[in-house]
Amino acid sequence: MYKLLLPLFVCWAAAASAQTQFSVTFPAAKGASFDGRLMLFLAKDNKSEPRFQISDEANSQQLFGQNVDGWQAGKPASVGAAAVGYPVKSLAGFPAGEYWVQALLHKYETFKLKTGYTVKLPMDRGEGQNYRTAPGNLYSKPFKIKFDPKAKQVVKIVLDQENPPIEEPKDTKYIKHIKIQSKMLTEFWGRPMYLGAHVLLPHGFDEHPEAKYPLCINHGHFPADFDGFKETPPPADMDTTDYVARFGVYGYKKFVWQEAYNFYKQWTSKDFPRMLIIEIQHATPYYDDSYAVNSANMGPYGDAITYELIPEIEKRFRGIGQGWARFLYGGSTGGWEALAAQVFYPDEYNGCFAACPDPITFEAYTVVDIYKDENAYFLTGDFKKTPRPGMRNYLGQVKCTIEEINQRELAIGDNSRSGDQWDIWQATFSPAGENGYPKPIWDKATGKIDRSVAKYWSENYDLMHILKRQWATVGKKLQGKIHIYCGDMDNYYLNNAVYLMEDYLKTTKNPHYDGEVKYGDRFEHCWNGDPNLPNHVTRLRYNTMYIPKILQRIEAGAPAGADLKSWRY
Repeated sequence: MYKLLLPLFVCWAAAASAQTQFSVTFPAAKGASFDGRLMLFLAKDNKSEPRFQISDEANSQQLFGQNVDGWQAGKPASVGAAAVGYPVKSLAGFPAGEYWVQALLHKYETFKLKTGYTVKLPMDRGEGQNYRTAPGNLYSKPFKIKFDPKAKQVVKIVLDQENPPIEEPKDTKYIKHIKIQSKMLTEFWGRPMYLGAHVLLPHGFDEHPEAKYPLCINHGHFPADFDGFKETPPPADMDTTDYVARFGVYGYKKFVWQEAYNFYKQWTSKDFPRMLIIEIQHATPYYDDSYAVNSANMGPYGDAITYELIPEIEKRFRGIGQGWARFLYGGSTGGWEALAAQVFYPDEYNGCFAACPDPITFEAYTVVDIYKDENAYFLTGDFKKTPRPGMRNYLGQVKCTIEEINQRELAIGDNSRSGDQWDIWQATFSPAGENGYPKPIWDKATGKIDRSVAKYWSENYDLMHILKRQWATVGKKLQGKIHIYCGDMDNYYLNNAVYLMEDYLKTTKNPHYDGEVKYGDRFEHCWNGDPNLPNHVTRLRYNTMYIPKILQRIEAGAPAGADLKSWRY
């Protein structure tokens, strides 16, 4: 419990304005000056720190954010009515009451890009673009205040705490870690930039030095270490009181551990195929990963991963090193990345297994058609505006709207700097704007869609449109390689784009795509294609779900004389 520090931090001042102000400083011991996003949090309770109580759920607590440039130690930064708020948009409209208050500085660094632009962005520091925990970010301890927006009140806050560094993961017998400086990305960003990966070695790797292995790329969000693999079972007395409301399951942490141990037992069993599986670390200054494609705002991540990182991994860990022996899979962001990499690099990979992919056509950008709709936030008529939903459960009950999610991101950071979902789509798919930051697909305040940006998205990143445009030339290279799986009650309406993609793929000729698209009845986000198990199980089994399908692709696509034996011991 935090002590009540009100007498030390709140003073009543005869300010000219009647609006309550929050005066924030940081001590010289933390640094001379910083650029960044200053955030103020207000919460009704202290069950956890206010910075950890911001979400898209109805019970989200309050956040206000504003930029600071060249902010100097000891010099107050005032947070008032001009700060961007979520859920309440302005301090002027925030209700009086007792609140726990906390402030945080999300630090920005200056990048001089190859494009000629200079931008200020939060460099990832090993945490996967999380402003709450990013090492070096300054924050205050929470304390309780009585807040009255009409009072002449100044609340003083000192950022005297700092997030600690994150320890690098350690190698084990089966899991190795690799990190390389990317020449391509370093040139784009104007400073050293790195790519990394966690590599799961096959059982018997050291005992079979003659073997060379197929490579599986499990795409997804920023992995702190290789996920879902444990060499020991969970403790028998492990606490099982934790509850996941989404699945209605108690003891899920123990269940997840047990699944990871089950995978280890399969991985080391006699007849399991011997392959390399990697999870890539490619966090950018905009997000916890790059979306694995080349981008005007983030640089050539697609090329850097495909032509720098993957060949280096195959060199170090005896990969076969040819397109017929490389496979892509993943869910959500990873599902989109798997399909996109297969489409953009058709010769370099022999199959993608994309589960619940992010929007694979922007005709269904969740529930928005960016080519026809005028507004992303509302269905509009002559006398009515109906909010567009942003998230639902498997019964279709709406959790939040698109506008609310975008308002939260705007409070965290403007110019696509929130490190969150809608902003990274924009950072990936948009051209650079006149200020050097991603050009908005729509106005964050109103939701009005920019048709010129929509056209750019269509030409460069709408995977269905690209396939339609290029099928005559790439169809033969993609035949049998496209596999898509999605629950028909995906929480983020991602099934809508899959429906449209399936309709198109069914029409392909010379050749027919010869892949598969499958749906899970009432399954939610992260369903992997198994109709016989509940969602909370299937989402943990990507690595084992697709191995049989990969073996089928190897049999169908391996060239004459290919090594099909050294890795089957």
